[in-house]
Amino acid sequence: MSTTIPGPPGSPGGLVTFGPHANCTLDLCPIEYSVYKYRPSVPANAIFVALFGISIVGHVILGIRWRQWNFMALMIVGCLVEIGGYAGRLILYNNPFSFGGFMDQIVLITIGPVFYTAGIYITLSKTINYLAPEVSRIKPELLYWIFIPVDIICLILQAAGGAISVVSSGSSSTGVDIAMAGLGLQVGGLFFFSTLFVDYLIRYVRKKPESPLTTRMRIFFGFLGAAILLIFVRCVYRCYELSKGYIHSDLITNQGLFIGLEGVLIITASFCLFLGHPGFIFHRNEAKAHSLPMYDEHDSSDSKA
Repeated sequence: MSTTIPGPPGSPGGLVTFGPHANCTLDLCPIEYSVYKYRPSVPANAIFVALFGISIVGHVILGIRWRQWNFMALMIVGCLVEIGGYAGRLILYNNPFSFGGFMDQIVLITIGPVFYTAGIYITLSKTINYLAPEVSRIKPELLYWIFIPVDIICLILQAAGGAISVVSSGSSSTGVDIAMAGLGLQVGGLFFFSTLFVDYLIRYVRKKPESPLTTRMRIFFGFLGAAILLIFVRCVYRCYELSKGYIHSDLITNQGLFIGLEGVLIITASFCLFLGHPGFIFHRNEAKAHSLPMYDEHDSSDSKA
């Protein structure tokens, strides 16, 4: 199957507008022949690059201070991936027909949030184990053993569906269906995780009145929940965007929607994780979280009593 998309009927000299062999430039082809049909905003994308850079610095400082190495690593990788994606959009400003720039930004910006959600899954699992694992409906470890593989599957489906749609110039309903399945699974996974998150907090408050949530813990849970909500809304937007098709969609060509419902939401989620940072709960004493009794130990202690 061809991996290039020729220009629309009437394009000058039959120039190739998309693909590894694209030879259109703004001097030769009108912007309407490009995939997005606009030149990505330099100020907006430069600001996102700078903000994700600031986020890296913040997470490094917090990670070193509280020795939360795993969380810090996931946040750094997520921010670096986002920076790479927005750098690709800056390339598209200079040449909206750049296949390398398009693939760079579409892949990296799509997968960036998965590193944030992975950090959130692990953090909430540790927090439940730290506070009161017996209150949770499921074992804390299952939170990341279930949801991280789900995120990986979502990424594979989205990448495969997007590739099929791009190669077929958006004419393949199979590509759209596969990508939609990936996004739908991601939205469903986040919704189910959010339900478990809220359910645990409600059960903890009801069953542990002798151990109320401190102001510090309320701030932690509040900003952790805000990050989850922002990422969830972003995924719903991407799902809606894809419902109109991947190529030549009136949604994918709306730069304002992309900036507001992709860039703004994800950078805000990254900043929310400053205060939704596991260090607010664990500080430097991670050993305590791992040494708390698990389900079997609680059951055995109860039986002895």
